[in-house]
Amino acid sequence: MRALLPEAGSVVFGEVDEPVPRPDEALVKVAAFSVNRGETFQLESDRPGWRPGKDVAGLVVQAAADGSGPAAGRPIVGHPPSAGWAEYVAVPTASLAEIPDPVPLRAAAALPLAGLTALRLLRASGTTAGTRVLLTGASGGVGHYFVELAAAAGAEVTAVTAAPERGRRLSELGAAVVHGVRDAVGPFDVVLESTGGDDLPLALARVAPGGTLIWFGQASRRPVTLDFFGFFDGPEGATIRHFHYAKAPYGEDLATLVRLTATGRLHPELGRVADWSETAAVLTELRERRVRGNAVLTLEQNR
Repeated sequence: MRALLPEAGSVVFGEVDEPVPRPDEALVKVAAFSVNRGETFQLESDRPGWRPGKDVAGLVVQAAADGSGPAAGRPIVGHPPSAGWAEYVAVPTASLAEIPDPVPLRAAAALPLAGLTALRLLRASGTTAGTRVLLTGASGGVGHYFVELAAAAGAEVTAVTAAPERGRRLSELGAAVVHGVRDAVGPFDVVLESTGGDDLPLALARVAPGGTLIWFGQASRRPVTLDFFGFFDGPEGATIRHFHYAKAPYGEDLATLVRLTATGRLHPELGRVADWSETAAVLTELRERRVRGNAVLTLEQNR
């Protein structure tokens, strides 16, 4: 089968063996997959034998041998550990969910990594009605999902984006949008920081006494320096926590995201949709932050 293979920080097409599923895995014919900015960083590392791809949507062509998961012919969204940028992928049934008719496959493909991160951030932060939240690096897929989920829960969200056009949709979803952390008027009960560099200390200074800063990314790829004494001059009793979304299984959370999408309570923001032959170009666009929301690639021959 055809698959996208890592090469020099990007990808090229190659021929690989069709996967042989384990007993608890379904074989999926991929119709669409999402590409996330963090995956562009992974492609820069030399990882022999590794193939990219964690967000897929398509049809089950071979049900799991152990009887778990959807039957053959069912449309699904899945979050395999890797190798999803291909014509076929084996996905653990505990990390996939069926897709109802109202949800297009390309929209479902945008749900896993970004949607799971947003949903689990919402839980980890304890965001509820009235919570004052500051979210940096908000114009990607995670930001759009988090703002919509948090606003629906009654939170007061301030979203930081680099430019006005990148924040327009976030404003429609219920966020107050600013274009620099310095412009955010706190204090905030929760700060969700994903850019690193100079932004993290600025964000920390806006945490309310007893509040929490959750650090879940470093998109700027610049190191962070915190002044220990400056911290004492800032928010009293503040907590700094690290967060990473990854903890399988993902099936129940994927089912939640699909259900919210099907009922019109969550709207995947497809900032770029293209044929998978354009994946290398889309990777460049993601690195240069030219994609708002999610980037989705489609395999028309598998539709």
